[in-house]
Amino acid sequence: MCAAMVGWAHSKFGKLEDETVESLVVKVATEAMADAGIEAKDVDEIVLGHFNAGFSPQDFTASLVLQADPDLRFKPTTRVENACATGSGAVHQGLKSIAAKSARVVLVVGVEQMTKTPGPEIGQNLLKASYLPEDGDTPAGFAGVFGKIADLYFQRHGDQSDALARIAAKNHKNGVANPFAQMRKDLGYEFCRAESDKNPFVAGPLKRTDCSLVSDGAAALVLADSTTALGMKKAVAFRGGAHVQDFLPMSKRDIVKFEGCAEAWRRALETANLSLDDLSFVETHDCFTIAELIEYEAMGLAPEGQGARVLEEGTTYMDGRLPVNPSGGLKAKGHPIGATGVSMHVVSAMQLAGEAGDMQVKGAEMAGIFNMGGAAVANYVSILQSMK
Repeated sequence: MCAAMVGWAHSKFGKLEDETVESLVVKVATEAMADAGIEAKDVDEIVLGHFNAGFSPQDFTASLVLQADPDLRFKPTTRVENACATGSGAVHQGLKSIAAKSARVVLVVGVEQMTKTPGPEIGQNLLKASYLPEDGDTPAGFAGVFGKIADLYFQRHGDQSDALARIAAKNHKNGVANPFAQMRKDLGYEFCRAESDKNPFVAGPLKRTDCSLVSDGAAALVLADSTTALGMKKAVAFRGGAHVQDFLPMSKRDIVKFEGCAEAWRRALETANLSLDDLSFVETHDCFTIAELIEYEAMGLAPEGQGARVLEEGTTYMDGRLPVNPSGGLKAKGHPIGATGVSMHVVSAMQLAGEAGDMQVKGAEMAGIFNMGGAAVANYVSILQSMK
């Protein structure tokens, strides 16, 4: 345990018309430092996660964090990007600086503003995270990419529409208890399962309720080395972690297996000297419901092609053996690209610190996080444990 989270902050996710990338960054950076009980002068390094890809006209955004406090001026600051895993990329970059002893305290911020971009451009921007020579003309943008994955999974393992609807309904029900969530409405299984005017098919077998939301939002956290963290009022330690990068072209992989996800989980649990049975809950990357289904298998909850059993047995519900996405996940909470990975770490830290309110998992002691960029291309796993 070389580092821990000692403070954090989270904006509301959704359509935030009165905010900008800059205002969101400043807000959560300021609040995270205050939550940690540190001053700007105590920060040794800053890492910003911001995908952008055309969403914001302002590029080169790393130094926007300095707007939070004049004492952040001259701090080494870097923007990190790794598609939808951008936020976790920023967190892991901060961990590396602490492990290398080049920093004692690191401020990590994740942000995205997507809703001010016209609809067709949103799809084009997101599709930049695919392999354009093969998938650049995919209808429905990235939903189309995951629609292809769902089609292939269905062809190999049978129709999984019931399982996808269960995942959507589960995560929307969980999202009701999350004050940061973009959609706090329990849609119910029947609504998620049936095609309707309000829930039409979007791509392949994926309906609107199978797709995460277009969102604005930000989250921030303060990392400190273990010695420093022990003197803070709260500390959630990194027990283990892994970053695994896979090929960008889906044609070079068996895309229904998410092998990069499986390898990241294997390495992270090995470094933590733990198994899935030791975890209290998991926050996983449900950009589309088919992703969560495949991730059950990749993390080892079910054999290949049998992820639906996890839902049938109730394993991943709030009262199950391993609750998955107690925050509502990307499905209900929202998915502002650069903020998502930081958000997953923040809501997990809240659980382990007993600060999760109505979405609290009883007796939570150990958390697992999986955040991915692209179609299981950038794969990050973090294993968290409360230090106090």
